[in-house]
Amino acid sequence: MNPFSYIVVNVVEILLRVVPLPCRAGLVKIGNPERHSPVFLTCNYHLTVERVKRALKGVDCYLLVANSRGINVWCAAADGHFTNHDVISVLKTSGIEELVDHRNVIMPQLAATGVEAKIIHKKSGWKTIWGPVYAKDIPLFIQNNLKKTPEIREVEFPLTQRIELAASWAFPISIFLALIIIPFWPEAIFPIILMIWGLSFLIFMSFPLYSRWLSSEGKRIGLIFFDFGRGGFQLILWCLLIIGIIAYSHLFVEFSWGFIFRWGFISFIVVLVLSLDLMGSTPVYHSGLHEDRLLKVILDEKKCRGAGFCEQVCPRNCYGVDSNRHMAAMPKTERCVQCGACIVQCPFNALYFKNPKGEIILPDTIRKFKLNLLGKRLREK
Repeated sequence: MNPFSYIVVNVVEILLRVVPLPCRAGLVKIGNPERHSPVFLTCNYHLTVERVKRALKGVDCYLLVANSRGINVWCAAADGHFTNHDVISVLKTSGIEELVDHRNVIMPQLAATGVEAKIIHKKSGWKTIWGPVYAKDIPLFIQNNLKKTPEIREVEFPLTQRIELAASWAFPISIFLALIIIPFWPEAIFPIILMIWGLSFLIFMSFPLYSRWLSSEGKRIGLIFFDFGRGGFQLILWCLLIIGIIAYSHLFVEFSWGFIFRWGFISFIVVLVLSLDLMGSTPVYHSGLHEDRLLKVILDEKKCRGAGFCEQVCPRNCYGVDSNRHMAAMPKTERCVQCGACIVQCPFNALYFKNPKGEIILPDTIRKFKLNLLGKRLREK
C-alpha cells in the first residue's frame, strides 16, 4: 500500500472505529520469506493488519491473519471474539506448516486476555511468543532477538492515541445528531458539529491534566450508564460551557433563556455521550461501568514458579520476577486494569481474582467466560 492510500485508510477507519471493519483472514507473505523466517499473527481488523504490514516492511516473514470478526486485538480477545480456536484454525488451514521448519508464532501481547499459549501448543504444536503491544515496536522487538523491554510491553495513552480516540467519538456522534436535528433545526447543524468536535478533543487532549483524579473504585459520579469518573471533570467542563453560552448570548445575539436552554441541553447530551465510558475508552483504566474494576489480582506464592508469563503479558508492567527465588511479585498493583491476561496465561494457576466480598474467581472461570460491553462475563463465543 502506497503512503497516500495508507493515510486515507488510517483517517477513514479511525473515524469508523466504533464499527467492526474486517479483512480477509489467511496468510500474507511479507518480502521474500524462507523456511526459517518468523511467523507473525494478528487479528483481521483491517486497520491493525495494515499497520502491522507497514511495521514489517523490509522484514522477510509470514503474517497470519486470524478471524476476530473485524474487531481489534484487545477488545476481541477480552470479549471472546479472538480465541484459541481462531488462532489454531489459521495455523492449520493457512498452509503455514508446509512453508516453515519451525513452530514458533509471534502473537500480539494484547491477545493474551483471550488466547492461551498453553492450549495453542497442546492442540497445534506451535509455541507462542508474545510480541509487543504496538505494531510500531515490532522492528525493535526483532532487533532485540524477539525479547521485549518493559517499554514495548506497556500500553500508553499518548497524544496520537488521544487524537484518534477523540475523532472516533466525535464523528459518529456528529452524524447521529445531525440526522436527528436536520429536519427541525437545519441552521444549527454546523455549530452543533463544531461543538461536538471541540468538546471531544478538549476532553481527550486534556486527559493528562485530570487523569490523576480518576479512579475505578468507589462511588461513581454519573447518570445511569454515563461515567464521569471521580471528580466529574466533564460536568465541570459543561458548566464552563454554559457560562460561555450565556456570555455569547449577551455579546452577539439577543439574550434569550430559550437560546441558553436549547444549547445547554444539546451540549449536556453531547457531554453525556462522550462520557459513556471515559475510563473504559482509555487503555490505562478499566471501564468504570464494569464490576470487574473492583476485582483484585491475588498471587498464590505457594503455586508460583517464577516462570514470568505474567510479566510478559501484563500491559501495565505490574509484575517483577525474582529469577533467584523463582518468584513473581506485583509491586505496581495499583496500575492493574483487571484485564486478566496474567491469570489466563499462568500455567500453574498461581493467580486469581478476588472481589470486595472476599469471593474468589478461579482461573478457569476467567478463561471460559469473557466480558461483554456491559461488563458481564459470558461463555466464550
